[in-house]
Amino acid sequence: MRNVLLLHPNDNVAVALCALKERDSTNEGPVNQDIPAGHKLAISDIAAGEPIRKYSQIIGLARHDIRKGDHVHLHNVAMTVPEPDASFVAATTPEPDPVQPARFDGYLREDGRAATRNYIGILTSVNCSATVARAISQHFNDVSRVHANIDGVVALTHSSGCAMGGDGRGLNLLRKTLAGFARHPNFYAVLVIGLGCESNQIDGLLESQGLETGPKLATLSIQQEGGTTATVRRGIEIINGFIEAAAREARQPLPASHLTLALQCGGSDAFSGITANPALGAAADLLVRNGGSAILAETPEIYGAQHLLIGRARSPELVDHINRLLKAWEHRTALAGGEMDNNPSHGNKEGGLTTILEKSLGAVAKGGTTTLQDVLEYADPVRTRGLMFMDSPGYDPVSITGQIASGANVVAFTTGRGSVFGCKPVPSIKLSTTTALYNRMADDIDINCGVVLDGQCDIAQMGQAIFNEVLLVASGKKTKSEELGFGELEFAPWIQGPAM
Repeated sequence: MRNVLLLHPNDNVAVALCALKERDSTNEGPVNQDIPAGHKLAISDIAAGEPIRKYSQIIGLARHDIRKGDHVHLHNVAMTVPEPDASFVAATTPEPDPVQPARFDGYLREDGRAATRNYIGILTSVNCSATVARAISQHFNDVSRVHANIDGVVALTHSSGCAMGGDGRGLNLLRKTLAGFARHPNFYAVLVIGLGCESNQIDGLLESQGLETGPKLATLSIQQEGGTTATVRRGIEIINGFIEAAAREARQPLPASHLTLALQCGGSDAFSGITANPALGAAADLLVRNGGSAILAETPEIYGAQHLLIGRARSPELVDHINRLLKAWEHRTALAGGEMDNNPSHGNKEGGLTTILEKSLGAVAKGGTTTLQDVLEYADPVRTRGLMFMDSPGYDPVSITGQIASGANVVAFTTGRGSVFGCKPVPSIKLSTTTALYNRMADDIDINCGVVLDGQCDIAQMGQAIFNEVLLVASGKKTKSEELGFGELEFAPWIQGPAM
């Protein structure tokens, strides 16, 4: 039986499938020190300064001589970033279409887009209106029991909207994010609530984003309405009108081309790049073949693995865009006194990930193998079909908020350490990297990708199972995070610039 896994013949490290003790024997050689599960074992001598290879890719350099059988991790691996060929663009061909496209049951909106859920939303222009927004939404806690085809009334609040420049990047990014949610097909209708004196004036928000009030978009100002009580009362009246109309919506069979899948990972471990992430990539490939779309994100988590994306970009312009984003992130982290290798979290390192290069190689696997069709700035509306990349931080709530603002109507979220994230108005499917995690957090995890490691199926089969689950969830099946009520507090726009 294997107790370590060699991922590629060119590698000089293997992954421990279980905790190893000093003087143990493995299928790849001896063990000189205790090595936790998921961590790396040197399978050959590695001289100081030589590359550490995993996935046949460089993940760092040896700080000093490493003996065959040693534990390879933070204490003996230094960060390095090889420069990929930024000019290379692979020849691409159109993705093949299946003979019989997959289908799901969704809500077809008037603008031709499809919804996977039927919510009514309350958005806030500023943090000062958050409590009023929540008071209105809480009045409708029972709406989904009264109207089976309405998923709820949800208030998405945030910590910003004032003490910022009136025409700066921070305000513009917040407005673009709010507009993406206001337009999202999973919201049948939206009420926007402000205080009245904030930097993010509602009129400015609407005008800058091309939004207009009407039957599905209403606004309120607490100061103009006469205070908290009056605004809550008026908000309840408006939402009641939305409910009456939303209750008439019904699901209908739709092609999978209407689906846009947000690809996300959080609480990653060394098994993320071996099981859940490549399996999600296989599912994303299936969705693209069915005419759908997938959004990969988290720019710091493609750092050092960007060549795996740019090598299949549709055009040189996309390659240039990705490289500009990475340079901007290098500059941003340097100004803050940090470096890109600060990205792996404490939990990532405990789970066996040593450098951002190693983490990125696993993270990029979520993007599958199809042509990269577009690169989006944070919260940019989706412009095409197929695989695309969106600039965002590696912090999951902020990244997913941007993906949803761009138009994602399903989220697939892989995790190795365990995540409890959910997001309204979009369902979030959790995928565990190991069976041990699935068994430990069964209330939170929807799919166990650890069966790949257990030898019960391969990546392609796991990808098909994930794709099938995406169709079921898009058709109304509740995810674990939805059953637990997650999603209202996880709305987290990317806040930029100083608080003035």
